[in-house]
Amino acid sequence: MTKSGNQLITYIIEGIENVKGDDIQLLDLREIENNVCDYFIICTGNSSTQVDAIVNSIQKHVSKNLKDKPWHVEGQNGSQWILMDYVNIVVHVFQKQAREFYDIEGLWGDAKITEIETNY
Repeated sequence: MTKSGNQLITYIIEGIENVKGDDIQLLDLREIENNVCDYFIICTGNSSTQVDAIVNSIQKHVSKNLKDKPWHVEGQNGSQWILMDYVNIVVHVFQKQAREFYDIEGLWGDAKITEIETNY
């Protein structure tokens, strides 16, 4: 992973932590055949308001520190699941019920999963 890729992961996670996103996981997909990107970052918000706040925090934090923005963002209408595509890193921000239903971690079970510890 390039220095800028590591920095992007760091700033995305900091953006999530700034608004107290829950259950943050980093899935390393690089060893998986036919992967769609290098990493998934998955987290949970407790309401549509918090999901929106997490997405906004990530965008502001990444933009401020790296002058980068997502290539594509989708799912903002209902704020149950918002996907932010930074090309090699895709961020999934879920409400709890949607995260359990779609089970991204289960679908990509061959990925190396790192739990991100938070201090709140």
